[in-house]
Amino acid sequence: MLEKVLPYAMLKAKPKFESRIRKLKRDWAIVYDMLSGKYNSSFGWDKYRQMVVAEDAVWNSYIRSHKVVGQFRHCSFPYYYQLTSIYAKD
Repeated sequence: MLEKVLPYAMLKAKPKFESRIRKLKRDWAIVYDMLSGKYNSSFGWDKYRQMVVAEDAVWNSYIRSHKVVGQFRHCSFPYYYQLTSIYAKD
């Protein structure tokens, strides 16, 4: 994947970059689903803190059924808009 984007860069840390890109895409997909999913209208985006916001009851019930989203309850995700422009389908 990195070779397509930067074909002549000759980066030696290629696996590390590709791993980071996969993690960013996975994290973006989680946040994107929370904000624009069909049944997730209770979530919002705080553009100043760059994080997903919702009431505690909403978070608790969503985390019960989706264990991996717990990391986004108190942490920011500053690359959301940039990754949305890359990965979101029109």
